[in-house]
Amino acid sequence: MAETVESNLACLEKILHFNARHRLLFFRISSDLVPFASHPVCSFPWQKIFRSAFKRIGELIHKYGMRVSMHPDQFILINSPQAQIFHRSVKELWYHSEVLDLLETDTTAKIQMHVGGVYGNKGESIRRFIERYEHLPKKIKRRLVIENDERLYSTHDCLEISRAIKIPVVFDFFHYTCKNNSELVRQALFEVHSTWSEKDGLPIVDYSSQARKKKVGAHVVSIDIRNFRQFLCEAEGFDFDIMCEVKDKERSAMKARAILKEMNRID
Repeated sequence: MAETVESNLACLEKILHFNARHRLLFFRISSDLVPFASHPVCSFPWQKIFRSAFKRIGELIHKYGMRVSMHPDQFILINSPQAQIFHRSVKELWYHSEVLDLLETDTTAKIQMHVGGVYGNKGESIRRFIERYEHLPKKIKRRLVIENDERLYSTHDCLEISRAIKIPVVFDFFHYTCKNNSELVRQALFEVHSTWSEKDGLPIVDYSSQARKKKVGAHVVSIDIRNFRQFLCEAEGFDFDIMCEVKDKERSAMKARAILKEMNRID
């Protein structure tokens, strides 16, 4: 375990240096940094052993003026009717919070998740999410944000939850194109922006587009330049940090940055 975590942290450090050289200043840290960290089988004191390594990497993040985030997988469901799944999900969210705390990041470093399942009753599932959120540890709540998905919860649904518990909402443009309430992109962005306070930092927007001949919701391998330009035109006037959820990762991120610079959206 120690060798794996050490290797993962070394890779993260290299990635941050690479991103800094290419001015890619928003990065999503892998949830697999510490394998099985939230599982009962893990008794390895990784926080204590690697505290100095996390601190060193956190200093790099501060030095380069970066923002980082994390995104647990789709099996993290705090609105699950099954108590066991809920408790496992809280442990996983605690782990993610531990990572960001050890990096000594401020509250602009977010943990991003989907609302969860519908379980045959969407209204009840939303109410269960709200109730469960209210009882989460403060350590988690200060970082948690929710995003719209491509099948179950639209931006409209996320905003309903946000109004109840004041949780920031991430706008996922690709998911919006798959599922929405007929609102315009600008309307959605306007409403989402209002859920972010100063301590949360700039709103976060996820960008991708549909892969050809794949199921609805499948992300493209490489950024669709025309689609990206169209999105930027629709988002004119809004300030946010953008995460490219594209399979070839840094290649598309650098293409996106070049387009943003060409359109005078960044320096």
